Amino acid sequence: MSKDPAFLFYSSDFLTGTMFFSDEQIGRYIKLLCAQHQKGRLNKKDMLNICKTYDQDIFDKFKTDKNGLYYNERLENEVERRKKYSESRRKNRQSKPKIADTSKTYVPHMETETETETINEIETEVLIWPTFEDFWIMYDKKVGDKKKIKKKWDKLKQMDKEIIMDYLPMYKGAEPNKKFRKNPETFLNNESWNDELIINNDGKGNKKGFTERVGQYYDSTDPNFKNL
Repeated sequence: MSKDPAFLFYSSDFLTGTMFFSDEQIGRYIKLLCAQHQKGRLNKKDMLNICKTYDQDIFDKFKTDKNGLYYNERLENEVERRKKYSESRRKNRQSKPKIADTSKTYVPHMETETETETINEIETEVLIWPTFEDFWIMYDKKVGDKKKIKKKWDKLKQMDKEIIMDYLPMYKGAEPNKKFRKNPETFLNNESWNDELIINNDGKGNKKGFTERVGQYYDSTDPNFKNL
């Protein structure tokens, strides 16, 4: 089986994760993702060949395994998920009853068309964003019964799922230390995406509150502030 030539790219997540990258850093980061997709996990020499020098912002996007190889966890998950789906579709086709050969006009390009059709089906199926895996990876606190949490996620309305994904980067920014964040199940049970966020933004330990609603900020220190 030939290597999958593509992987799913979530533009919203990418923009959020590289918001403060320079254009040069973004170019190097994309090149590293492509290298990992084609080659597999990367050694330090591969990383430095592309980055030219150690860049902490970029290196922080990659984990290291016990062999010292670098990999982007999100990319590995997406590649594996796409691979499993593709294999399941292939097995489904193989399990269908074979029809007697009634045509001798078969030409080699027909197989390629079928493969292309399958890839299109994969993209159509998987691109229902956001999935539970999108939430699980972005929330980045992998505690609790994952299957049970997924059932709660699946019951949410599509609009709530999208609001959650917009809310999470700000929630994580307000509480960078994941051990102080709510467990994901508690977050969903309490509908915590509707909570007011508290940001420490004056550098002196004083906290400043704001309520976030779909991209609009209401500063509680502003005399024009109104509770929603």
